[in-house]
Amino acid sequence: MAMESTYTDTQKITVSLPKALLTRLDERIPTCRRSRFIIGAIEEHLALEEQLAALDETAGAWSDKNHPDMRTAEDIDRWLEELRGSWGQPGASANG
Repeated sequence: MAMESTYTDTQKITVSLPKALLTRLDERIPTCRRSRFIIGAIEEHLALEEQLAALDETAGAWSDKNHPDMRTAEDIDRWLEELRGSWGQPGASANG
């Protein structure tokens, strides 16, 4: 579920919806909560779109050639154990 935001500066817009979608909205969301619901839905969808864009932008950034220490599942498990083992230990770092 999207986080609820507080907006002090708003602007009205006109949006056209398919009748069937508007009927579903009317059945589930009271009129007094409609704007909040739509804001949440847009925020959630935009967050997903932004995540997908970030994945597209970073595709291919990882190279097995540059990380020979992480070629197998066992290598990754070992790295994760070392990383997690350092959590909560004052002065410890994930890099050793």
